[in-house]
Amino acid sequence: MHVAIVAPFFRPNTLRYLDALTRLPGVRLSVLSCDSARTLVSQAPRLAQKIHAIVPVAPSLDGAAIVHAARQLMAAHGAIDRLLGILEQLQQSLGEARSALSIPGMSAEVAFNFRDKARMKDVLRAAGLDVARHCRVTSMEEGRTFAAEVGFPIVLKPVAGVGAKATIRVSSAHELEEALQQFRPSEGTPVQAEEFITGVERTLEAVLIDGQPVWWSGTRYSPSPLQTLENPWMQYTVTLPVEESTPWTDFLPTSIQALQALGLKTGLSHMEWFETADGRFVIGEVGARPPGVNIMPLMSHVFGQDMIAAWCRLMVFGTWPKMSRGQAAGSAFFRAQGSGDRIVAVTGLAKAQAAVGRWVVDRDLPRIGARPKDGYVGDGWAIVAAPTTAEVHSALGTLVRTVRVHRG
Repeated sequence: MHVAIVAPFFRPNTLRYLDALTRLPGVRLSVLSCDSARTLVSQAPRLAQKIHAIVPVAPSLDGAAIVHAARQLMAAHGAIDRLLGILEQLQQSLGEARSALSIPGMSAEVAFNFRDKARMKDVLRAAGLDVARHCRVTSMEEGRTFAAEVGFPIVLKPVAGVGAKATIRVSSAHELEEALQQFRPSEGTPVQAEEFITGVERTLEAVLIDGQPVWWSGTRYSPSPLQTLENPWMQYTVTLPVEESTPWTDFLPTSIQALQALGLKTGLSHMEWFETADGRFVIGEVGARPPGVNIMPLMSHVFGQDMIAAWCRLMVFGTWPKMSRGQAAGSAFFRAQGSGDRIVAVTGLAKAQAAVGRWVVDRDLPRIGARPKDGYVGDGWAIVAAPTTAEVHSALGTLVRTVRVHRG
């Protein structure tokens, strides 16, 4: 099989997926990238030798650019059997390219259901599922009207956003005017306006093959991604329990119904959802791609499987291994505090190591002299794994209370 993957840049996480794809039996892997073959050779020379071809793709990475690069690849190296990509921003373009080139996989129409947040919620509401009240805002006046109908607080964010990036909570008429001035909504650049949902935020990851569920997992954010964006100093955790327990088991049928309504046939999904104080399950957003914030490695530790390799087999061969939970896992994310444009110190590492080091299975610590990173992923992280969920909760709490990243 000739498999092509769109990998804009050869970053460490991307290289893990390339390596897993090259290990699949009977597969020759080609790459469409904004980076050069020379870059890959310098970063991963052994991996570069396993790549069948590297074709440049325009930095726009829109559907037309991917189609053009794919046609160049096909002219020189034959038909493409699978066209893949792991980034949320690529899913619509990949769908358009598959549809244009008759390559199996998620179509442009289904990809649009996942990528466009307004359409996503329209589809889910039509299926009888609970989502926040929302509106595609194309003018300042539409934003004011929606706020008047729903009441404050509301949330404004890009229609095709990623995670919680560029998401703003609006709690007053004054804040609304400031946010509308920032977004400048129009027909060409609409904004998604939503009712603000208060509740415990969790995720549910699920695998469907030919439209039928075959596996699931789920995590909890503490605190929520939006809270961490609103408080750049705030450190947070993501926990994957060892138990198959409520409320995930109660929410699972809703999750599967949502994925089927959106049109997912074969793939791994990442769904963010809320449990409200009155017991409602409200769907936030859904992605049809591997999850971020270390959820892939967390699942690897809990289920004893290389989840990146499992995703590659799923997308190429349409298979998923049987697996069961063996332990709990979680990730703590460290974020710089204070003022200044550089990280000048990281404190508490020795104390944290002494307290919970036996549970730490992986880490990427903040680097002195580096610029603090924007967004909620943070400047470093640690992953812990332990026999019980309680031990993981305790270890994560110790990490975020003890480790401090200082700006200066």
